[in-house]
Amino acid sequence: MNRRKCWICKVCRDGSERPPSNLTVEEVLQWAQSFEKLMATKSLSQHSYGPAVYAAYLKMEHSDENMKFWMACETYKKIASRRSRVSRAKKLYEIYIQPESPREINIDSSTREAIIRNIQEPTQSCFEEAQKVVYMHMERDSYPRFLKSEMYQKLLKTIQSNNNS
Repeated sequence: MNRRKCWICKVCRDGSERPPSNLTVEEVLQWAQSFEKLMATKSLSQHSYGPAVYAAYLKMEHSDENMKFWMACETYKKIASRRSRVSRAKKLYEIYIQPESPREINIDSSTREAIIRNIQEPTQSCFEEAQKVVYMHMERDSYPRFLKSEMYQKLLKTIQSNNNS
């Protein structure tokens, strides 16, 4: 994601770099159709540019902890080893769930308490409710602002002008 974020910032800041050639106007326009399409991890070009661009936007908005948590949960769900899952669950708790943690996410107390109970014997779904809450926050709060943002509009115009030249 760092490499992608780099081109995102350069395109949106000063237009000094072109977007990847396999990022299409159609794909960028699809992001505006629904939050689900923006967050799809597989796109037409087989890259996940939508989540990368949205993550860069959230970082500019100082709310990237939501995206980082959501992505960390996606990775966490794939952990097969119980030992690794226990270790990673504790890390996720310390970073995102614990009150006053470095990247504390905005969840209600009952969800937080359920996680505290669940991480004693963590399953692949022990962060699922918090992940849903964070997804909803992003979809209802940040996503509409993203679509109106200079960042998204500039990226769309750049890709459209690249296709026309």
